[in-house]
Amino acid sequence: MSTVTLDNAKVERQPLVSTDSWYEASARQRVEGLLDANSFVEFIGPEMREISPHLALFDLPEQFDDGMVVGLGRIDGAPVLVAAQEGRFMGGAFGEVHGAKLKGLLRAARDMASMPVLILFDTGGVRLQEANAGELAIAEIMRALMEARFAGVPVVGLVGGRSGCYGGGGLIAGSCSALAVSEQGRISVSGPEVIETNRGVEEFDSKDRALVWRTMGGKHRRLIGGAEVFADDTIESFRNAARYLIELAPAPTLDTLEAEQARLAQRIHDFGDCADALDIWRSLGASEPETIPALSYEAFVALADRLQEPRHDAR
Repeated sequence: MSTVTLDNAKVERQPLVSTDSWYEASARQRVEGLLDANSFVEFIGPEMREISPHLALFDLPEQFDDGMVVGLGRIDGAPVLVAAQEGRFMGGAFGEVHGAKLKGLLRAARDMASMPVLILFDTGGVRLQEANAGELAIAEIMRALMEARFAGVPVVGLVGGRSGCYGGGGLIAGSCSALAVSEQGRISVSGPEVIETNRGVEEFDSKDRALVWRTMGGKHRRLIGGAEVFADDTIESFRNAARYLIELAPAPTLDTLEAEQARLAQRIHDFGDCADALDIWRSLGASEPETIPALSYEAFVALADRLQEPRHDAR
């Protein structure tokens, strides 16, 4: 067992099994790989057993960190606050304790106004078993996030986990200063099954994996300006993206907000008649849009730099 320190804080933990894949890694493995070696200090860790007060009522398993890892670490020696969702526990879904840990971290960032925040998204949305508490947590997190940004704190989101970034997680991601996404990452407010259930299979076939990935996947989000950086599925690639986006992240001024609104209005004008992501990619200038899903990381990055929907703000 190793002991790590950061300033006056100390915590002991077992060493983690290493993995290169961000998609395959656990929340704790992502945090360990993202930060400088032995620099992470966890707040409200599993030893404190802050578990959901609701899951036992439904005879559901509990987890001592409630699927949310929060703490303080360093990247290249500079301090950062980190929150990582565990997609392997209830799909990373938001509940009362899960959400409160992220909200508390963002409020601390607001009050200190001196450290960037990294949010490692891996969530299917809100827990149905904690629907009211989860929905309230989403609203409180978004408010805390924007307060932190207005205090001058960059809040960077990283998306590439098994559960994607759906529901309230998609709303929180959209509130971040900047996003990095891998091909495996998916971002959407409504998930494929939710759309199909409410609008029918003719509207969206949730079993059509190619449709799901080209509509909600990382490549599409990068091309339409929903993410600033496209990362490879490696922890090192996400670390490089985080370092870059911390420096890039713009302040939420009136000018940037108005420019973003103008971009969204232009999107309706440009893509309003498109029935599929393939049509959007073709409108952006892709001569063979059907080949984009199969492109390698390097080939897609080169294409995206040329085709990405133009932004009209300071980014």
